[in-house]
Amino acid sequence: MAVNARILIVARDDSRAGPLSEGLDKLGWRTITARGPYAALAALGDLNIEAVIVDLESAGPDAQSLSRRLKAAVAPRRLPVIAIGEPGTESNTQAFDLTLSPPLHPSQAVLRLESLVRTAIAEEEFELRLATFGDRGRRLDLPEPHAEPFRILAIGEPAPQFLALSNALTRSGADVVGAFTAYTAFDYLHERAFDAVVLWAGDNQQEALSIAAGMRRNTRLFHIPALLYLKAESYVTMSEAFHRGVSDVASPETAEIETAKRVIELARNYRRGEAIRGALEKARSSGLMDAATGLFTRDLFAAHLVRLAAAARERARPLSICVLRVADKPDTVWARQNGWLDRAIPQIGSMVGRLVRVEDTAARLAPEVFALALPATNQAAGRAAAERIAAVIGCTAFDAGDDRAPFVCEFDIGVAQIEAGESAVHALERAAARALQRDSA
Repeated sequence: MAVNARILIVARDDSRAGPLSEGLDKLGWRTITARGPYAALAALGDLNIEAVIVDLESAGPDAQSLSRRLKAAVAPRRLPVIAIGEPGTESNTQAFDLTLSPPLHPSQAVLRLESLVRTAIAEEEFELRLATFGDRGRRLDLPEPHAEPFRILAIGEPAPQFLALSNALTRSGADVVGAFTAYTAFDYLHERAFDAVVLWAGDNQQEALSIAAGMRRNTRLFHIPALLYLKAESYVTMSEAFHRGVSDVASPETAEIETAKRVIELARNYRRGEAIRGALEKARSSGLMDAATGLFTRDLFAAHLVRLAAAARERARPLSICVLRVADKPDTVWARQNGWLDRAIPQIGSMVGRLVRVEDTAARLAPEVFALALPATNQAAGRAAAERIAAVIGCTAFDAGDDRAPFVCEFDIGVAQIEAGESAVHALERAAARALQRDSA
């Protein structure tokens, strides 16, 4: 058995599962395949599976029940379950987090898996914050997706095939907005909120791919799914499309209503993720945060960290803690002595808060010391995250007065992953000690 497997595939044969499993393995998402429900449940009991992919064609009429049983088997850990089948069929209900049409390309699967796993971790984090904030008399608003029609942006020249898809989306209840050029498209994307984007790759296929790539480079647009609608004669390969950030690929050879269902399914999943991300963001206005930076205060972080550590053990997920301490460089020492560092700290803290994932917890432990709690993150990934944050802040120049050049802020970093049987406080102390060691090195 693949002891390092991250993904469980449930399928009675390898017609779909075989190529998908091989491709995911090559992309670093180790898989294990179960031929039936009992084998699937056994795998969940033995392995730390992050998500499940179910082949509806071979799962039979009990696919919905199987999805619920798989989720229940690992509760309270959230387990994303993806179905391979046609969206909109009776087999597809809320029992599945997402339904994707076959054949499922491995690169496409990775994009969806990354998004769903992060959403699952964010949902777990929201449950923990509900409890932590509730202990202090604050009630957070529950994540509730908007009830209005899905908002779809259709980008491309008004070719007959593309108009037919737009009409099918409208008949499916979506609110469709058209943009004929990339400039108009990005104007819309920055001015309005959309749940999905459809890119028509007609005569200018590279422009469609460039728009998808541009969305993935923008932090605000990164999560919006994009379906690439290829005309029948296309030189764009599936691998290239998914590498550029496309979420799904379809062509006019598929009935417009079926493609519309796929777009709606992507939009539904996106709206769910946005709801949980929005609920976590609202926690910053709870009145419990550090007034200067908007981060968790020391006491609030300490209380939440204990809850995080207990949940990590219960859910069999890693948890890493990072400490970032402003380093004593000559320019920084001068800025501290003359009050300029104190003026920069609110901006520095705000940057720390914006540079972490929404499911992460960032805190201000002391005037010049910040901490991060990173759920479902091992020590190596935690260090990479802390160093990335330090590097971004290190590229920012902070005011030091009219008669002196701006100064930059560097950090001493310490990282510790909570070990079996270790308390959250001890892990935080280990991370802080490592940050101090770097200072004295």
